[in-house]
Amino acid sequence: MDKIAVLIPCYNEAKTVEKVVTDFRRVLPEATVYVYDNNSTDGTAELAAAAGAVVRHEYQQGKGNVMRRMFREIDAEAYVLVDGDDTYPAEAAPEMVRAVTERQSDMVVGDRLSSTYYTQNKRPFHNFGNDLVRFCTNNLFGGKIKDIMTGYRAFSFQFVKTYPVLSRGFEIETEMTIHALQRHMQVDNVIIEYRDRPEGSESKLNTYSDGFKVLGTIVRLFKNYRPFAFFGVLAAVLAVFGVGFMIPVVNEYFHTGLVPRFPTLIVCCFVLVAALLLFVSGVILSSQLAKDARDFEFQLQTVQHWQRTAQE
Repeated sequence: MDKIAVLIPCYNEAKTVEKVVTDFRRVLPEATVYVYDNNSTDGTAELAAAAGAVVRHEYQQGKGNVMRRMFREIDAEAYVLVDGDDTYPAEAAPEMVRAVTERQSDMVVGDRLSSTYYTQNKRPFHNFGNDLVRFCTNNLFGGKIKDIMTGYRAFSFQFVKTYPVLSRGFEIETEMTIHALQRHMQVDNVIIEYRDRPEGSESKLNTYSDGFKVLGTIVRLFKNYRPFAFFGVLAAVLAVFGVGFMIPVVNEYFHTGLVPRFPTLIVCCFVLVAALLLFVSGVILSSQLAKDARDFEFQLQTVQHWQRTAQE
């Protein structure tokens, strides 16, 4: 088991990967630096190996696929995840690692938004998207995380070995954050200095398509992790529509004894039945979620036992 593992997922980062590897080897000399190449065609893997990194490959395209491979293959007491584009300072890594090893943090977030991100980042829709995702995540899941979309994080062994990687692309950061909040793991923020990509280095993010994927991930995970609230809201909306359209029909029946809008009555009844089914679904899934939470606590104990055994 490594003491510290620096994980760098890369796709065509030849302009910056050598500097990133060198910087992290300098500030964390006790760490093993891993570069996982994701089908690069510009010599990224060769440059990373020359700089002293352990180079491995993931042939399924997408950052989520790379992280799934990294988390399965590498065992370490503390992990540092960083992009290979040289936008994050290596100098912040020791503080992030100390939060894991000394303060028992499960996830440490490199917070760009509280420092230089808004002045360095030249893509205004990215700024708006970061704020929107942060607002939605913190309000829906009860978090106080300052930067949801950052690619600079540190993790504990327990987090890495209990986190199910489901996303394939850049929505992985949102998924990790929500997992930590839902599982009541300790999350800390460390303010970092952000710098934009150097000239000639291009971002792999698509502002609109990746943004919609992130928002879709939030909705999906809200449904999975807050089923009673999710289905309860849908049930309430349907119930309001059903009752709203039914009131005039019932009122007319009491005044005249007739139901001239019989199709409206039938539709309202179906809508109210659907609302009831959604409410019951939320209750059942909420009970299942409670059982899942208990199972996760037992899983954590098992993972901690694995870690103690590996350290011995």
